[in-house]
Amino acid sequence: MAESSVRNQYFPTSVSAPGETLRELLEERGISQADLAERTGRPRKTINEILQGKTAITPETALQLELVLGVPARFWTAREARYREFLARRAEEERLEALGEWVRQFPVREMMKRGWIADVRGVSEKARALLEFFGVASPEQWLVIQGRQAVAFRMSTAFEARAAALATWLRMGERAAERRPCGEYDELRFRAALHDARDLTRTGPETFQPRLEEVCAQAGVAVVFVPELPGCRTHGATKWLNPRRALLQLSLRHKTEDQLWFSFFHEAAHILLHRKRTIFLEGVNGLQDEEEAQADRFASDFLIPPEHFPALACRDTYSLAAIKAFAHQVGVSPGIVVGRLQHEKLIPYTHHNQLKMRLEWAGPQTAAV
Repeated sequence: MAESSVRNQYFPTSVSAPGETLRELLEERGISQADLAERTGRPRKTINEILQGKTAITPETALQLELVLGVPARFWTAREARYREFLARRAEEERLEALGEWVRQFPVREMMKRGWIADVRGVSEKARALLEFFGVASPEQWLVIQGRQAVAFRMSTAFEARAAALATWLRMGERAAERRPCGEYDELRFRAALHDARDLTRTGPETFQPRLEEVCAQAGVAVVFVPELPGCRTHGATKWLNPRRALLQLSLRHKTEDQLWFSFFHEAAHILLHRKRTIFLEGVNGLQDEEEAQADRFASDFLIPPEHFPALACRDTYSLAAIKAFAHQVGVSPGIVVGRLQHEKLIPYTHHNQLKMRLEWAGPQTAAV
């Protein structure tokens, strides 16, 4: 059932116990509790507790009432089901109303603004929206799942410091990936997709985004763009959704093409080279281990092959024309060349930024110039 249809269902504010209906029927027919107990073979105490709503009308009792009173068993079972659901929902509402402290961890206002959850006001409504968003029944189960993810992040203290924002951003990526058609992971097809992606660096987002998503999905990798959340400070993540499908998530945090493409190829390296049970989250903990260093080298070398870089690094000066010519020669955008020169400290970070394409969000999950 779609989320909207669940939200639009009507739930009554009060439902009478089926025992009240039974009491009215007995009074109307002049049948005492003792008489009903005798006719049905039920203990008087059970009949009394049914009338008070303390004991449920079981299917067996409903069949007995059908024989004794002539009222179909399905009427009694339906009334009992509605009443018990009402009691459960009332208890659930009280439980959700007590979750204010848990709700305040999350960027709820921003999530509503982006349309990630429904625009609601009360504590219980916000709690329900968050639980539905994460696909869990309680904050306790949310903590179980986040505890498992914290281990996979390999950076427990940094993760815990911004657990809610990071978990929300990652969950949005998972939800986006779930809605996207995606094949099974094929390493050879993914490596071929990376060559297509390198060619796409010379195009704008209206071209590269749909094509990048398409070629990677065919190789079993769901590429999703999800805007960064306040306090999240991450620009990319990689995780395996299952043994045959990977998620590559980008936030567009730095808003320039060189950063975006470096992040993409860095995350791609994790998929190709590293452990499936590890979640790689970039730009959060500031740590640099061998796997991160490998991913950095992979991204740098894929964008500008090592055999070409010496010809670029040996120059004394870097004019706009020279950078454009080199970019054309190696088949990437000039902005990527500028970013590499700045990273290698061959030019200042203030130089030649006009060659970098600036990227902005056109929508909740779409990058655009």
